Amino acid sequence: MRQQAEAATLGIWVFLATEVLFFSGMLLAYTVLRHAYPEGFAEAGRETKIVIGSVNTAVLLTSSAKAGHRKLLTILLIATAALGLVFVGLKGVEYSQEYAEHLVPGLNFSLDGPHAHAIELFYFLYFALTGIHALHLSIGIVIVGIMAWRASHGAFGPTYHTPVEVTGLYWHFVDLVWIFLYPLIYLNGRSGG
Repeated sequence: MRQQAEAATLGIWVFLATEVLFFSGMLLAYTVLRHAYPEGFAEAGRETKIVIGSVNTAVLLTSSAKAGHRKLLTILLIATAALGLVFVGLKGVEYSQEYAEHLVPGLNFSLDGPHAHAIELFYFLYFALTGIHALHLSIGIVIVGIMAWRASHGAFGPTYHTPVEVTGLYWHFVDLVWIFLYPLIYLNGRSGG
């Protein structure tokens, strides 16, 4: 059991390392383009739905479950999955508003002005980054739901809880990605400077 726990823990850390590399490349692209088009990215940042982004930040950061007693663990895992669903739902509302405002590059983008190209680049990266984050979050919701079901059936205890720990590591990775995305996307152009 100890060897299985160590192998699972090592496996999730290796997986998370590859995910960090993936998101780092996308964040680097965002940073380079933000530097190349500062006015356009600032203008686009002011168009983001800061209230939805802020609520989503609070929802995601309060949605973590900790291993404990069976009933408490089950409740916390269900709450985690439910808050994840709230996040995804709010992201859907946000996306639909941006579609209605013609801010979806390649599908429904219509904006004039001197920074239209930079704003389109911003929204391309916005949808790529937040969409991939939402995909990771959705996968996490399913995994957390499975862990909740297993916890409710007594699968975990004081000596065996590795799947919950590995799931927690994945969930915290998703949190961490959002901690980087939120200020880059939602606070950009709002500081006045």
